[in-house]
Amino acid sequence: MSTSADRSAGLAALYQERILDHYRHPRHKGVLERATGVHGEKNPLCGDDITVSVLQRDGVVIDARYTGIGCSIMQAAASMLMELVRGRTREEIDLLSRRFDEMLASGEPEEALGELGALAGVAGFPARHKCAKLPWRALLGAIEHRNNG
Repeated sequence: MSTSADRSAGLAALYQERILDHYRHPRHKGVLERATGVHGEKNPLCGDDITVSVLQRDGVVIDARYTGIGCSIMQAAASMLMELVRGRTREEIDLLSRRFDEMLASGEPEEALGELGALAGVAGFPARHKCAKLPWRALLGAIEHRNNG
């Protein structure tokens, strides 16, 4: 018979595996040649450094990529985030960003965030919140600082 603690431990292990998978095998990492917006963010306290490039058309993110170095939390968050935002508008991304912040405050996974829900456990480590939020800041900056159309 499985207890609540057993299920909780199993879920934590699954989430940890998702984070490590995105860290070891990042998705959408690299330079986006036709970017309409590019923005970089750094966390000098821990060394995380990320630049996000987006291609937007008619207010929709068509493609998003990132480059940078940093801890496993930052890199996994960036990989998961680049997948999540494709096909979404700025308004949808703003809403998801708020939900991500709420998830970090509560520690409860948010279904709308897809794989980013694996980062719910970061809630227990306030010093790592900046690591998880850095890709969001770079993404929102890239969307805001558009080069053209």
